[in-house]
Amino acid sequence: MLKEFKEFAFRPTMIETGAGLVMALAAVALITALVENIIMPIVGILFGEPSFDGVMIADVNGSLILFGAFLTALVTFIAVAFAVFFFIIKPYGAYQARTAEPEVEEEEAPAADVALLTEIRDLLARG
Repeated sequence: MLKEFKEFAFRPTMIETGAGLVMALAAVALITALVENIIMPIVGILFGEPSFDGVMIADVNGSLILFGAFLTALVTFIAVAFAVFFFIIKPYGAYQARTAEPEVEEEEAPAADVALLTEIRDLLARG
């Protein structure tokens, strides 16, 4: 049982997946810092507030609707999606297209009757 777990935990796809997850988490932290420290201050210059977090509908039957925090999260999500697409997905697709081996079409095996006739022909030719 320990051997099976070791084979499962340390197979190459598991290690690649783990490395990808660590890189993704690091990229999210980097992009979140970009959004919070560069993009949202620019939004603050344009709209007068450094983030949308303060935008809310106050006191609707005793509750606050904080849709500004959702807008800030949406900006972060769009930035992450943009970065992942243009810095990971597009280059990886180009890499795969460059390194992919062309597909070789396999010839179809002749039908059984054609194969039999070919064999008879070859036997008669040797004859």
